[in-house]
Amino acid sequence: MAATTPRRGLRRDQESLSPKRLAVTTGEPAGIGPDLALAAALSDWPCELVFVGDPDLLAARAALLGLGLRPGEWREAAAPVPHRAGSLPVLPAKLAQETRPGRPHPANARYVLATIDAAARGCIEGRFAAMVTAPVQKSSINEAGIEFKGHTEYLAALCGGAHPVMLLVAGRLRVALATTHLPLADVPRNITRVSLEETITVLDRGLRNAFRLPAPRILVCGLNPHAGEGGHLGREEIEVIRPVIAALAERGLAISGPVPADTAFTPAMLEGADAVLAMYHDQGLPVIKHAGFGRTVNVTLGLPFHRTSVDHGTALDLAGTGRADPGSLFEAIHLAQRLG
Repeated sequence: MAATTPRRGLRRDQESLSPKRLAVTTGEPAGIGPDLALAAALSDWPCELVFVGDPDLLAARAALLGLGLRPGEWREAAAPVPHRAGSLPVLPAKLAQETRPGRPHPANARYVLATIDAAARGCIEGRFAAMVTAPVQKSSINEAGIEFKGHTEYLAALCGGAHPVMLLVAGRLRVALATTHLPLADVPRNITRVSLEETITVLDRGLRNAFRLPAPRILVCGLNPHAGEGGHLGREEIEVIRPVIAALAERGLAISGPVPADTAFTPAMLEGADAVLAMYHDQGLPVIKHAGFGRTVNVTLGLPFHRTSVDHGTALDLAGTGRADPGSLFEAIHLAQRLG
C-alpha cells in the first residue's frame, strides 16, 4: 500500500476498549519513518497516537506526498481519546540540520536519539502505555561518534541495564533471540549459562504478562548444526544449553530442547510451541521474515514498558516517494495497544 493512501486502523467495534496512549517515534528523518507515521495518522485507531519528531519535517513530508495533514500540538493534559484519521498530534523534537529524503546526515543523530528518549521517558513516567518505533539509520548514528547497536540495546541501557529480549511476532509465530546484533564469531562466547537462563526467564515472563499465556511453551534451538550431534559438532549444547533447559524445567517452565534449528520451524514442532528461542540473529529472523515480512513486529521484552517496532529498515530509496508500505508499522501499533 502506498503511504499516500488512507488506511483504516482497527475496527470501530473495538473502540469500546479503554483507549491507550501510544508514542510513535518517526525514526530516521531521511528515511521512510516520517512517511509511515503520516500513513498511520490517516487511519482511525481505538488508541491515541502521539507522534514524536520535528513538526516542520512532518509538514514538509506531508506536502511532498500531497497529504492534507498539518501537525498539531499534543495536549498532554487531556484524557486519551481514540485517534481520528487526519489528526497529527506531535511531541516535538528539533532537527539539527534540514534533511532531504534519502540523504541521512550524522548531524541529526542526536535528534533521532532524542525522539527515542522522549518516548521512553514518557513510558517510564506513565504518560504513554507503550512506544512504537519507526526505523533508524544505525550507520548514521555511529558516524556521529555515538555507539549504537540498535533500539533493543539502547533502550536497555536507558532503563538502567535491563536484560532485553528481542521477540519477533508474525501472527501465531513468535521467535525470540538469545543474542542480537553481534558478529557471528562472537556468538558462542556470549551464550553463557547465566545469560541464557536470564533470557529464557524474561521470555517466559513476557509471554505470560504481555501476551497473557498462562503456561507458555518455549522451544529452544541448538547453536550448532544438528544441535551439536552429541558433541561431535560442538559442545555448547552439552555444556550450556541443555543444563539451563533442565534447570528451568525443574522450576516449572514448559521448555524443551535443544533441537536442531533446521527442524525447529517445521509445522509439527511449531504446533507444540508458543515461542521458539533462536541462538543468534540470522538463525531466527530469516524464517519469520519469510513467513510474514511486512507484517512482522519486533517486540522488546524485559523493559519496564512495552515497545514494538517494524520489521524493516529505513528504505532510503523509498522515502518521500509515496511507495512505502506501512503494513509493519500498522501491525506494530495493533500489537502495542493489545499487549497486557
